Amino acid sequence: MSRKTAVVESYAHRWEDDVFRHRWVIWNPAGETLVFDREANCPVDIGDATVLPEVLRRMREAGVPETDDYPGRPCA
Repeated sequence: MSRKTAVVESYAHRWEDDVFRHRWVIWNPAGETLVFDREANCPVDIGDATVLPEVLRRMREAGVPETDDYPGRPCA
């Protein structure tokens, strides 16, 4: 397994786990695409921009919701 594949697989819980699948949202603010964690109420740092396209592809394929609107709760 290549390093890149291993890194992508480390994010698999965002598209494989039915219990938490809708915890994650693909958020498209201002021409940027981010993974948003609804539980933590903030964007997730994928850390390696080279794997982000594959993570997003797999999330989309699994049916993870995608939105241009802010997907979180109001900040206090």
